[in-house]
Amino acid sequence: MIHSPQIGLGCVTFGREIDEAASFALLDHAYERGVRHFDTAAAYGGGASEAILGRWLASRRPESIIIATKVLPPYDRIDIRPNLDRLGLEQIDLLYLHQWHETALHCGSTLDALVSKGLVRKLGVSNVSLDQLRSAGSRFSVVQNNHNLAVSDVSAELRCHCAANSIAIVTYSPLGAGFLTGKHQSGVQAGSRFEIIPGHQQVYFHESAYQRLAKLEAIAMRTGHSQTHLALAWALHQRGIDTVLVGGRSPAHLDQAIAASEFGDEEVMAEMLEVFR
Repeated sequence: MIHSPQIGLGCVTFGREIDEAASFALLDHAYERGVRHFDTAAAYGGGASEAILGRWLASRRPESIIIATKVLPPYDRIDIRPNLDRLGLEQIDLLYLHQWHETALHCGSTLDALVSKGLVRKLGVSNVSLDQLRSAGSRFSVVQNNHNLAVSDVSAELRCHCAANSIAIVTYSPLGAGFLTGKHQSGVQAGSRFEIIPGHQQVYFHESAYQRLAKLEAIAMRTGHSQTHLALAWALHQRGIDTVLVGGRSPAHLDQAIAASEFGDEEVMAEMLEVFR
């Protein structure tokens, strides 16, 4: 049996790449398809993503869901009131420190107070190395890192540490912001994530990632599966991963991920897992 993590909806595109109407359509479709984990951040669209998600929550009142958001450093003055206000919530299910910063080592009492006061249910940390995760202490029950065929910040050692310490792993960018589709081979596509946030280019546009992309292209040509389908299937069949966040601009983007989560060719998947360790 092939392991399949649950799918969560990454809301990074809201208010930045798609407007509120398109965001609501994607949220409605995700909820209808059984998605119950919704991930946003104060930094996404300068708060626009949280605000759009908050208005959707107020208008739809969905049940049994997880709302995760993030705060940026420095962490010596954490104030989640703006997050709560934009989301229209009294409690955040999962609050992440968005990226590593030395102040993460000294904000424990503030984070513990947020939990004890009932403002936050669980704490997580995002975009961290194993050493940073270890140094952050035991209060974090979730880690969220980039993980795809081209670039991964989820090592075998990180998985072992998380398994041994009951830390859930959430991954994002299963298509490498579109890099793994191959559409940027002849240059950055207009309106893409790589154009909107040029800093993403240095994460993917290098020799190692291109070599892995070439291997993916070869397997796709030989098996008849699209690169997109294979890359998503690989990300959605990783052991030790609890949730894979899938972003997008339309319901079709979510549907292709759901289809990939049901990938049943165990021979091809075994090859993918062997080639892309």
